Amino acid sequence: MEGNCDLKDIFNVMDVEGMEFPAGRRTRVLVGDNGMTPGDHFVQGYVVIYPGGGVPANSHGEEESFVILSGCGIMTLDSIEYPAKALDVFFVRPNVPHSIVNTGDTDMAVMFVYAPKKIADHWAEEMSSKGKTYK
Repeated sequence: MEGNCDLKDIFNVMDVEGMEFPAGRRTRVLVGDNGMTPGDHFVQGYVVIYPGGGVPANSHGEEESFVILSGCGIMTLDSIEYPAKALDVFFVRPNVPHSIVNTGDTDMAVMFVYAPKKIADHWAEEMSSKGKTYK
């Protein structure tokens, strides 16, 4: 293979099994330490949020962006609620509390990117049942 590419760097999002979270979503880390390919500087993931599900409120020192690919819901940034629909982009500055809830009756698909890369602390908290659930 020519260049600095590796076949593990080319894949389909649905090839990543991902993690099912109790708040009503499946998160697939695409690029990052626990992703399909490790990358060096950032984390990128794809989330399917089920109707009524979401990502509980969290904050961290990394900046993060979300792109709503399909569906609709509410993105909360620093206690202010914003409608979220397909192709909306939300940029979250470091240490700003944020959450997202699917208010629609179909799945909501979201792409996220944050940097610098690390494994999100709030995922472990949610998986241990300490985090908020939406069901």
